[in-house]
Amino acid sequence: MAEYAKFTEEMIHTHTILVPDMLPIHFKLLIAIFESKGYHMELLRNDSRAVVDEGLKNVHNDACYPALLVIGQFMDALKSGKYDPDKTALLITQTGGGCRASNYIHLLRKAVNRNFPQVPVVSLNFSGLEKDSGFRITASMFFKMMYAVLYGDLLMTCYNKCRSYEVKKGEAKAVLDKWQDALGEMFRTGGRYTHTKQLYAEILEDFGAIKISGEKKVKVGIVGEIYVKYSPLANNHLEDFLISEGCEPVVPSLLEFVMYCASSNFFNAQIYDSKTLTSAIFKLGYKLIYSKQKELIKIMKKNGKFEPLHDFEHLRALADKYINQGVVMGEGWLIPAEMAALAQTGVENIICAQPFGCLPNHIVAKGMSRAIKADNPNANIVAIDYDPGATRVNQENRIKLMLANAVS
Repeated sequence: MAEYAKFTEEMIHTHTILVPDMLPIHFKLLIAIFESKGYHMELLRNDSRAVVDEGLKNVHNDACYPALLVIGQFMDALKSGKYDPDKTALLITQTGGGCRASNYIHLLRKAVNRNFPQVPVVSLNFSGLEKDSGFRITASMFFKMMYAVLYGDLLMTCYNKCRSYEVKKGEAKAVLDKWQDALGEMFRTGGRYTHTKQLYAEILEDFGAIKISGEKKVKVGIVGEIYVKYSPLANNHLEDFLISEGCEPVVPSLLEFVMYCASSNFFNAQIYDSKTLTSAIFKLGYKLIYSKQKELIKIMKKNGKFEPLHDFEHLRALADKYINQGVVMGEGWLIPAEMAALAQTGVENIICAQPFGCLPNHIVAKGMSRAIKADNPNANIVAIDYDPGATRVNQENRIKLMLANAVS
């Protein structure tokens, strides 16, 4: 077995850790948390065709599209000359599930080892993987990350709503930047980020003060595989495109995926009668996160200007109507549950972003669309495939065709 460079504790102070561009709003807040512990991180924004080409060079063509893009973005950055390979590390997330997202860290290490053997790859996970790494997540960091996801979801929801209707272009971005900077500083210095009720209200008030037009626009929900669903690199800036077409993009929260991963752990332990200390810890963590979600939903409902996040227990109940919660591969039961929840709340036009190479995702998404439509006759659902050979023009033309039949 090949030997790969390991991330040591000393590297915390000497290395820049590059982070893939999956959730720009959320990841900026998460990076601030690691900076409070002495890490230096940088969110990658390179998204030219060179990223895809590097992915194709370094990954066999059977690998899923997210793997190809993440590895391609890293390799493109390392070859750009912008970073010193002797003082650079790469960070990749791992859920610990059966998806190749948990396993293509090995593909990345193989690609890096061929070109930059001194560059270590760091795993961000909560499943006990990579035990010999100097990269650590403490209990205090975990709690900060939970708050970062909550704030990130609120900012993403308000930003997409406001920039779809703003009268003065750029005003929503200015409010977003203000709060990203403010929250980032709180996470770095240990400020009042725990004062959630007050901060949620202030954020909602700031976005709510933006002057918006009174026109009625088509709402388009975005679901799908976790990376392609959120990453502008992977979905060819789908949210921006929808806004340019006169639509309002509605993107389910990241917290739903976090809670899906936690609930799947203890639910599987229950149905397979294999309860362990780990599954018990996941259940306690789930209860804590769910209580925080309910708090945010309550404040959003009180504000009344923005559609609240989907209550996760309601999502689980919706899933039970269509698919067993034991189905957890390829985002499993979460995709049909999110499609049903969107349709129920008036977002009947839905794009399901699907990457090449993720067969389970195609099954639980395309396979369940008919059942969702049967219960929601006005649902207008289209699956858009994202892969190295699919052109942006073709993808956008398919979306335009969907919008031609859109339910306003």
